Amino acid sequence: MSRIYLSPPDVGPVERALLLDAFDSNWIAPLGPHVDAFEAELAQEVGVAHALALASGTAALHLALGGLGVSSGDDVLVSTLTFVATANAVTYLGARPAFVDSDESSWNMDPVLLADELDVRAQQDRLPAAVVVVDLYGQCADYARLRPLCARYGVPLVEDAAEAIGASCEGAAAGSLGDVGVFSFNGNKAVTTSGGGMLVSDDEELVRRARHLSSQARRPAHHYEHAEVGYNYRLSNLLAAVGRGQLQRLPQMVERRRQIYQSYQEALADVAGVRFMPKAPFGNPTHWLTCITIDPQEFGATREDIRSHLEALDIEARPTWKPMHLQPVYAQHPICGGGVAERIFASGLCLPSGSSLTDAGVARVVEGILSCPRRFRWSDAPTSVTLGG
Repeated sequence: MSRIYLSPPDVGPVERALLLDAFDSNWIAPLGPHVDAFEAELAQEVGVAHALALASGTAALHLALGGLGVSSGDDVLVSTLTFVATANAVTYLGARPAFVDSDESSWNMDPVLLADELDVRAQQDRLPAAVVVVDLYGQCADYARLRPLCARYGVPLVEDAAEAIGASCEGAAAGSLGDVGVFSFNGNKAVTTSGGGMLVSDDEELVRRARHLSSQARRPAHHYEHAEVGYNYRLSNLLAAVGRGQLQRLPQMVERRRQIYQSYQEALADVAGVRFMPKAPFGNPTHWLTCITIDPQEFGATREDIRSHLEALDIEARPTWKPMHLQPVYAQHPICGGGVAERIFASGLCLPSGSSLTDAGVARVVEGILSCPRRFRWSDAPTSVTLGG
């Protein structure tokens, strides 16, 4: 049997035709008609006025934060349960990430903790330069509560929707819920260009400024004229062509990921010790990755036992993100809370969820989980066991 990957690219004839169109036109370099069209189509999909195609989601985060005025010495509040790129983009500007824990109901940034942190910082006259909220595993954060908090203190809100294209929160599309939004089109995302990203916003000047910086800050002249430091961050016309094909198929690919989540839930819902990432009531997630947590005493094996067993069966599964405040590079940075994200990391497992995964593949993953050797189950313990102490 072939290997089952966590979230492989799902491309086909539509993407191939557009890629060949770009190739045959000889628009190979960054910029070109497919880049322009990709930006326009993505902006329309998300419901924002402006979009800027870039080489990565990290580049988009970097330019978004810079465009909001984040600079050296600033503090930026960041979701702790995320991929390291979210925090790294803050440090590129010489700013300092300070982390905020997740809530139990969505695994995203806890609005209560954010409110407390902003209140304390306001009293001490040290408000952050921005707040970066991550939409985790295809589920939007609770922006109905987060947005007013940032607005109350005049702090810009960046929506890191790298994992959430196609999701929504109270009817609004992921990426449109902050002052600026960011997408990733890495090879494992629901929409991929093999590598790439997008910055989106209704702020025309912010996007114009980011566009200028993304092309090495070249000024209009017949020669190469530069008055400030810029970046080589633009997306190629070839990759944008692939992205356009992916956008055409986005509804079908998102629906397939939701079907995969439902299949896992139906198969594992009654298995002792297995629980799913909560589905928050305020939005419609894509389930970019289906995530479960494992109670080892109920299930009889740890998260790592299951992951290793699946790997032996040639099935890729991964632990959930390791919180930023536990990462060696950021271990000395402040954290508000932390316990929820730590528990999710200790017990969380991401299951294969790519939109090309077949029903037979889902069944094979489920069988692998259920066939994991059980070393001990709490329900098997003698009734005379004394708990605690």
